[in-house]
Amino acid sequence: MSFTAPRFPTRRAIVAGLLAGGPAVAAQKPPKRPPVVTILGDSITAGLGLPARDALPAQLQAALTALGVQATVRAAGVSGDTSGGGLARADFSVGGDTVLCVVALGGNDLLQGIEPRVTKANLRGILLKLKNRRIAPMLVGVAAPSLIGPAYAREFNAVYPALAQEFAAPLYPDILAGVRGVRRLMQSDGIHPNAAGAKVIAQALAPQVARALKARG
Repeated sequence: MSFTAPRFPTRRAIVAGLLAGGPAVAAQKPPKRPPVVTILGDSITAGLGLPARDALPAQLQAALTALGVQATVRAAGVSGDTSGGGLARADFSVGGDTVLCVVALGGNDLLQGIEPRVTKANLRGILLKLKNRRIAPMLVGVAAPSLIGPAYAREFNAVYPALAQEFAAPLYPDILAGVRGVRRLMQSDGIHPNAAGAKVIAQALAPQVARALKARG
């Protein structure tokens, strides 16, 4: 009786089996992380007077989830910040993993009477920084009331649409639209939204943020 030694697969056969989808299990890719949306702003973004769970970033997170949009909303608001302050910290406040940056600055410029041309230059600087880092921008404005001076108000209100057109950025013209002057939606100072007001703003912003994320792919 003759004995035949068992035949073991050669290294070449093993490699060929792997390439052909053989019995060996290929390493699976880790699950894709949700895109990061950073809100660069002032006290409204920072949620002045509100617990973090009621502030605008958390409310926007909830509103996006309700729309079926998977995203991580990151707060980058500093109370009292002007457009100049936002420009100074844009590089380190907006993380490198950010896919979309919502730029919501200008309210304190308005309160301080900063020249609209200065506000425009600062916001343009922020948008340029984002562009150079390949981060998509979304611009959120704030409406200047005519009682502050018709000429100033016209010049200030023109800043946001002009920049949105220049950078092909989505624009939400007035962050306080729908809540300004509504007592049940504002804190006692008449400037900052309360939790209900932040929810109204977030629900208005969410569809536009969702479209911007979809366009980004």
